[in-house]
Amino acid sequence: MYIPKYYKVTNADEIWDFIQDNSFGTIVTTEQGKPIATHLPLGLHKKGDDYYFTGHMAYGNPQWRTFETCEDVLVMFQGPHAYISSSWYGHEDVPTWNYQAVHVYGKASILEKDELIAELTMMMEKYEKHRENPILWDQLSPQLLESQLKGIVGFKIKVGEIQAAYKLSQNRNETDYINIIDQLRNEGNPNSKQMAELMEKRLKNQI
Repeated sequence: MYIPKYYKVTNADEIWDFIQDNSFGTIVTTEQGKPIATHLPLGLHKKGDDYYFTGHMAYGNPQWRTFETCEDVLVMFQGPHAYISSSWYGHEDVPTWNYQAVHVYGKASILEKDELIAELTMMMEKYEKHRENPILWDQLSPQLLESQLKGIVGFKIKVGEIQAAYKLSQNRNETDYINIIDQLRNEGNPNSKQMAELMEKRLKNQI
């Protein structure tokens, strides 16, 4: 991923927090030279000094069969994004787009059945535990679970290279920066509102 110096993020803790908050990722591999992708929720785990993603996909999805033949897989995560009009600047310029994106390269392998069950248990715990009537792994019937396990393939990806870009108008002067935040709030668009909140938080952290 091309990252101009203004937008490059290197703080590991910040990147891991971003991934945890935006854990619906896109996995890209190649099959006979053709890129293929799947969009999936992913878990992030640390084992010793290494980080891993875990997840699962349908058995009928051919992508999991490429894990053994691809030297690396690419996993992409995206945060808020919004159009930035150049009419919001105090000088003539062209419009642009603000965004957050993280690319991670790693080696994928298939999970054994017990590892897959552990992955599913943790994922359900993450997304269900705060709900009024949580559905957790040990509450479902063994018959249902066994039939569902036959239809999926679990995998893990050992994290290698990480590339992170937060394009948040960091290259703009303070007056333009604050005006961009105000204009985004008035857009009436959920993505624009999220970007405004993100930029405002960044500004407060700098003060």
